[in-house]
Amino acid sequence: MADSERQSTLALAIEVRNENGSLREIAGAVADRGAQIVWISILDADKPAGAVFLEVTGVRSASALLDALRSLAAVISVSPKPTLGHIFGKRIVIIGGGSQVGQVAIGAISEADRHNLRGERISVDTIPLVGEEQLAEAVRATARLPRVRALVLAGAMMGGVIETAVREVRAKGLLVISLNMAGSAPDAADLVVTDPVQAGVMAVMAVAHTAAFDIERLRGKRF
Repeated sequence: MADSERQSTLALAIEVRNENGSLREIAGAVADRGAQIVWISILDADKPAGAVFLEVTGVRSASALLDALRSLAAVISVSPKPTLGHIFGKRIVIIGGGSQVGQVAIGAISEADRHNLRGERISVDTIPLVGEEQLAEAVRATARLPRVRALVLAGAMMGGVIETAVREVRAKGLLVISLNMAGSAPDAADLVVTDPVQAGVMAVMAVAHTAAFDIERLRGKRF
């Protein structure tokens, strides 16, 4: 990476001593060079030496930033890495009952494989859950996860606070596809699909740049 090349996103794996202020030093070094941290993950925080994974944008000189980070007393080593977007790409999250989640996953994974072979990067996350509050918490949490583009509600009945949570994450730009089920949650979704396998397929098609699929033409419809 040449100094003159402005990087859109730079990913760094940093081995760091777990000391007070170490993260502040790292953030300061990034800010001092006009860059911005857009994602951070801290691993092994309970050990003497841990790991911090950063993704930063606005880097004018990758080598200067690496030198600055390596000069910090708390930093043991710094290594550039591929971004998680490059490796895992866009994420689709499937939440709901176990059997329905499994069927949606069949469609999503099969369709994602087809697009990933053509250069796309789409990954599929699943979590079977029961209980209105637990489901609502999971729906809201998807908006806080990195790289999530679509959420699929896979269950037999969802409503109440789940509907409220769906409207909240949609307001933040998240696409929500719901199975055709009892309750008010489907009314809050972008799209309602009866067949769970088809729901998984359509979720992938909606986020893949390699698919000729326009969600705006189908928004609010039931299949």
